[in-house]
Amino acid sequence: MSSPAPIDPAPYFNHVSRRHFFSRCALGFGGIALASMLGERRMFGAPAAPADPMAPKSPHFAPRAKNVIYLFMAGGPSQLDLFDYKPRLKELNGQPVPASLIEGKRFAFMGTSHGTNLLGSRRAFAQHGRSGAWVSDLFPHTAGIVDDIALVQSCAADLFNHAPAKLFMNTGSGQFGRPSMGSWITYGLGSESQNLPGFVVLQSGPRGPRGGAVNWGTGFLPTTYQGVPFRGQGDPILNLTNPAGISAARQRLTIDALRDLNLQQAVATGDAEIHTRIAAYEMASRMQTSAPELVDLGGESETTLRLYGIEKNTPSFARNCLLARRLVERGSRFVQLYHTNWDSHGGPGENLESDFEARCREVDQGQAALVTDLKQRGLLKDTLVIWGGEFGRTPMGENRDTTGRNHHIDAFTMWFAGGGTRPGTIIGQTDELGFNAVTDRAHVHDLHATILHLLGVDHKKLTFRFQGRDFRLTDVHGNVIDKLIA
Repeated sequence: MSSPAPIDPAPYFNHVSRRHFFSRCALGFGGIALASMLGERRMFGAPAAPADPMAPKSPHFAPRAKNVIYLFMAGGPSQLDLFDYKPRLKELNGQPVPASLIEGKRFAFMGTSHGTNLLGSRRAFAQHGRSGAWVSDLFPHTAGIVDDIALVQSCAADLFNHAPAKLFMNTGSGQFGRPSMGSWITYGLGSESQNLPGFVVLQSGPRGPRGGAVNWGTGFLPTTYQGVPFRGQGDPILNLTNPAGISAARQRLTIDALRDLNLQQAVATGDAEIHTRIAAYEMASRMQTSAPELVDLGGESETTLRLYGIEKNTPSFARNCLLARRLVERGSRFVQLYHTNWDSHGGPGENLESDFEARCREVDQGQAALVTDLKQRGLLKDTLVIWGGEFGRTPMGENRDTTGRNHHIDAFTMWFAGGGTRPGTIIGQTDELGFNAVTDRAHVHDLHATILHLLGVDHKKLTFRFQGRDFRLTDVHGNVIDKLIA
């Protein structure tokens, strides 16, 4: 039997159009570029370039801090019942507020139906530490760390309703579509974690924060810089584990197939967001091991759990504080903890007595333990801890079911610890009623500029061009608060 005649390949090549040929070539070159981008392969004997968008990036100058933990008290905690001691306000309790203070001012709720009389704090205040900082009896654990924190009592914002005010505090703008601070920071600096997101969000309290995901969104930045919400126990992210019967090898084949399909689409469309999608699949795969290990506190000592006041298998703000420490240990750049509900108008579930006390008990031990724990482990010098809400509360009371306080943007308190801040200091002062900042006013834009500065980032240089304009976190404002920096 004679051998078959050799096949001439030419006719087959003739059926391949120029378009398909170059498309296939582009796909091949794109695959090489992608492999380099993900930093997971070596091509042609050269080291793969870490083009992963979350790869660590160099700051503008030597940083004081490497990571941020932001304890966000959603709803606006009353500084007048926690840190800003005003004996004169207590003396004038029940008296009408001076008209000069409220003339031309706008409030969320104010008028004859709710009252405008002054309300002195009913809490007992005492001075603590070498700094002599005043702290009320609602924060006994926090009072013990006053020499490790810097109190800024002269903070100011622009917007007085919750959702836009949260947006403003987190993005520097009350408009939707702007990137959050965590997104700006990971965009500018990347992350040192290969197996966990660079920007993680943890939530506790009776409900989610008003405004929801826009507070940790990316706006016009690539979505790879978006905050990733984690649950405090169980599966950190729903549907992270494989369904029954799906092996790791089979999952790997699926991810590789999706990568190739996404790459083909990226070549065809030039859409940079597709590369974000590819990186997200890879990160999700790695998190199947790293995320469950993160939330498993079995390796933490009983001493540590007692320090935080954590009850096993019980979600809490304290548990999230410990998870925040574990996240920065593992290289996550920005961790934000939201705790609700600090809205203290005097209505049902919002009174300044039992409800406010409950919120304080929920956070006091955990936040103090976080600072102490970071300090004991040598992590506080590199980790900036921020505490505060979207605004503060008025010196005037609101008369509803019980007595509460209105939203106030002209003077409120935040505190900072570690990350190059000056411990045991009190920055700014309010008037005798706590209505206005009279020294060292610290606007939200100034706070943002200072946070970026501590991370080694010039807030005027961290920009992103969108719709023909170079945007930044601080818009066209912001000055570094030098007194806050050690």
